[in-house]
Order: sequence, then C-alpha cells, then structure tokens
Amino acid sequence: MEKHEIDYYLKKDHAAAIRAAAETLRGVIRETPLIRSDFYSDEYGCHVLMKPEHLQITGSFKIRGAYNKIAGLSAAETSSGVIASSAGNHAQGVAYSARAKGIPATIVMPSITPLIKVNATKSYGADVILHGDVYDESYNRAIELAEENNYAFVHPFDDYEVLCGQGTIGLEILNELPEIDEILTPIGGGGLIGGIALIAKALNPKIKIIGVVPKGAKSMKLSLEAGEIRRLDKVRTSAEGVAVKQPGHLTFAIAQRYVDDIITVSEQDIMENILLTMEKHKFVVETAGVVSLAGLKKRAKHGKRIACILSGGNIDTVTISSIINEGMISRGRIMCFSVELPDRPGQLVKVATLLAENGANVIGLEHNQFKVLDRYSNKVALEVTVETNGPDHIKQVLHILGENGFDIRRIY
Repeated sequence: MEKHEIDYYLKKDHAAAIRAAAETLRGVIRETPLIRSDFYSDEYGCHVLMKPEHLQITGSFKIRGAYNKIAGLSAAETSSGVIASSAGNHAQGVAYSARAKGIPATIVMPSITPLIKVNATKSYGADVILHGDVYDESYNRAIELAEENNYAFVHPFDDYEVLCGQGTIGLEILNELPEIDEILTPIGGGGLIGGIALIAKALNPKIKIIGVVPKGAKSMKLSLEAGEIRRLDKVRTSAEGVAVKQPGHLTFAIAQRYVDDIITVSEQDIMENILLTMEKHKFVVETAGVVSLAGLKKRAKHGKRIACILSGGNIDTVTISSIINEGMISRGRIMCFSVELPDRPGQLVKVATLLAENGANVIGLEHNQFKVLDRYSNKVALEVTVETNGPDHIKQVLHILGENGFDIRRIY
C-alpha cells in the first residue's frame, strides 16, 4: 500500500466507518458477550473478561472483516469471483461470506494448515489451493492468481474495510463495558488489533491497547521498535493463526499511532493456556486464540479491568491432544522420572508405595533390566509417569524418593 493511500485511510472517520460495518454485519455475525473469568481474575488479582470470538460463526473473528469487505464490493469487482490467502480462519470467513453473496471464492492456504480448517473452508463452497509453508508464500500465489483471473483479492489484514469489520469487536466491548482499562489481543499481520485500536481510541483514548505475540512470530513488535516495517526470515510458533513474517503497511501505521505496547509470550505460555481454558471454562480455543490470555501475567495489575480477545477455536483433535500433554507438563500436572533399582523383590512395590502415600497417581510404568547403564550391575531400570498437583507437589515427591535412597533422574 502506498503512503498516500495510508494517509487517506488514517484521516477517515474511524468511528463512523466501524459503526457502518456493525450495521452491515447485523444479523450475519454473533455479537459475542464479554464473559468474566473468575479463574484468571483470581489468578492475577484483576478483573479479566474474555471476548469469545472462538464461538463466532466459522469459529473465529475473521468473518467480520471478510464479510464487511465483500459486502462493499461492486458487481463488476466480483464478476470473476474473489480470492484470498489464509492460514485458515480468514479463509473460512471469505468462503462463508462469498457463498452468502453468491460469489465464487478461491482460497490459497499454506500446506501446513490443519486439515480441520481446510475441510471447513471447502464446506463453504470455496476452491482450496494448498501452496507454500507459511502465509506469505500463499499470499504471493494468491496475488498471481488474482491478476491472471481478474479475481477481487480480499486481504486478511492490510485493508481498511477488513480492519473496520474487525473493529466491530472493539465497538461491542465498549458498548457493553465503557469503563474497560485494557484490551489484549493477538497480533499476526495487525488487522485485529488495528481495527480494535481505531474504535477504542476514537471513543476513549485512555484505553490501553496491548498486542501479544509469540516469541517466534514478532514481526510487528520488531517493526515498531525499528520504526519501519521489518520482515522475519522465518516464523517458529505453534500459533499458525499469527505466523506472519511481515505486518501490513496500513496496520503498521495504525499500530504506530494507536497501540500502546506489544508483549511476547512463550510456546509454553500458549500450551498452558490452551489447557486452562479447557479445564476452567470448557472452551476449545486454538493456539493463536489464547495468546492474549498468555499475556495476562505481564499486564495484570490489581483492580484493572482487562478484556482478552479469544480470536478463534479452529483446532484439530490431534493438536489438542498434543497440546494438553504439553500444558499438563508445564503446569506440573504430569511428571516422568527414571531410577535404577537393585534387581531384587520388593523394590518396585517400595517406589509405588511411596508415590501412593504422597498422592502421586501412576499412569505409566516401564520396568526394564535392559535399560540400565551398566549391564553387569544387577540393577533394573524403572521409568514412571505420574499425575501430580503442581511444581510444589513434584518437589515433595522427588524429595521423599531421594530420602529413601532412590537416585532419581527426572525426564520431564
């Protein structure tokens, strides 16, 4: 996007444009309510409210921007159809919106996109092309196809109408709770935080708009720190919904002007919050969707009212299983250790008894004399996996085992 275009959009009446988008979306999307989280509020000593966009039609906030954009295109612009590039959620939003408007849609998705998102996009009637390993490669291919076939390109974030559609999330938050102090939102290319920032700062400049990014995909953070757009050589994160190498030109300009801070979170933080949203709220939220909750520990302050955007819930069951295991390990809910035992009766029972007496539930056990370091030591290798109640409980169990003469090696 050229500088004169960016300047043009920055001068627009953002509140009016986003209110118009809300009217366009009326009856199409769900106006998701703010849900107070007693767990996160107690955990961090503040008032945490969740904006559950994972419950949105198509499973993410992306339908807001996609529909607002497509609804504003002329018949001439859509005569050959629309095209988009996406890691999944924007794809579904475009496919759903195009079908609602009777327009053919083609979606280019990275080859690593979870199957659940590919199939969901196809179910809305779109033609899906898998190309590239990350969003940026899919984007380049979609641009080529748009020029070759005269398709209207629907950008996932660097487009003012798309931004205004996403901004309706901020409008809903402020309509429901005008006194909100902060809004935490995931950042990929910047469309979600850009739209929310435009409306929030227009209606209440005191609200803090905080972006949250995984450590392996912080292109917007690095760009703001440098004062110019920076492109990552690669992205490394499980949160494919925000795995973008470079922010948009318009979204970068908006972030420079209206975003108050961007914080980073680890992959462990993300895994933990997938588990916590399932356990504490019975929510199935995707990796990118919990990034805002993962950022709470860096922004929480007593009495503060914080809204966290749960941006999407399109996650496949295989990934859920893996993430739950990782989350339980990082929260100290599962521990695995090994120990070499003398090869004589009663040693295994002694370990099992100590674990039971200290509240550690055995869920996996391997007793194997061929795993010992010294084959002639007359010892047996024991590997045990137990359910525990957190880091303190793990320390207690390991201490008791050590006191009873067992040389423990923790595996995870």
